[in-house]
Amino acid sequence: MIRPFRLFAGAAALAFLVSPVASVFAQEQVPPAPPQGGTAPAQQPPSSPAPQAPVELPKPDPANFTATSPTKEAVNEFLTQSLGFDENRIWEVEAIQKTPIEGFSKVIVYLGDKSGKNKPQELDFYVLPDGKHLIVVPPNDEIQAFGPKPYAVTRTELQQNANGPYKGAAGKDLELVEFADFQCPHCKDAQANMEKLATDFPKARIVFQNYPLEKIHAQAKRAAAYAVCVAKLGGNNAFFQFADAVFEGQDGLNTPDGATLTLNSSVTKVGLDPAKITACAATPETDQEVENSVKLAQKIEVNQTPTLVVNGRQIPANVPYDVLKKIIEFQAKQDGVAVR
Repeated sequence: MIRPFRLFAGAAALAFLVSPVASVFAQEQVPPAPPQGGTAPAQQPPSSPAPQAPVELPKPDPANFTATSPTKEAVNEFLTQSLGFDENRIWEVEAIQKTPIEGFSKVIVYLGDKSGKNKPQELDFYVLPDGKHLIVVPPNDEIQAFGPKPYAVTRTELQQNANGPYKGAAGKDLELVEFADFQCPHCKDAQANMEKLATDFPKARIVFQNYPLEKIHAQAKRAAAYAVCVAKLGGNNAFFQFADAVFEGQDGLNTPDGATLTLNSSVTKVGLDPAKITACAATPETDQEVENSVKLAQKIEVNQTPTLVVNGRQIPANVPYDVLKKIIEFQAKQDGVAVR
């Protein structure tokens, strides 16, 4: 058994596979304020930081490779697809082991960075007998895609069935699908990122898919129904103007009466008739369209809003923009797609 440093598992480990962005946040150190009425102490020249050597990950022991599948090459290709956008990231596959369950293999990976600033971290997961899925160790127990092209199946699913309003390119070579809830405050925050993406990636098709979380947002499905009807009667441009207005007035969705006012006002802003949109939103057909979008999100296992799916790869849509942009550029390169 190998356990030289088990510092990283569970939810944090999963973040490195699904959306490895936790390390991009940093705190600035601010010098203390001078005493009230006094003067600031003389500033000393800053000392040079101690040089840091790159992390040295332990060399794998061949005795820890007891399973025939997946191969070490397959695991490395999967990690390249998942983590390769971060040029500072390094890893070592330490073990691929048989388990008591036939066909299940346990994979142990150590993660580090070239700068040496962060401690090595351990990531454990099990590859299922089909060779196409993995499950992260508890407490997550979440199944994720595995293999040299882990996002291909989801990419195809969305190319075929993500039929929400879109902006940008008509083609789907670079498809960015946003799953969002109009009553979700994090979705509102993510719209600044979405606007920048439309400018920075003119060859991308940017699709909006409704994913109202009814259990926590009572007016979200109603807002989604209005949005479906605005797109149907006014087109894509009207939809995105409507969406901007609803997010801008999001606080109004906190009550039924406030939602009526906010939604009707947003409809008026895009030049449509609130009475027609209200009638359309109440039809079974519209309700089914919203449900179809929810089912699509559930089928590809979107478990939070806002989620942006980049050619099948899920990313929280409200991560820092420079990280989001880097991941999109990396994924497009992996898929052989020009971004500009």
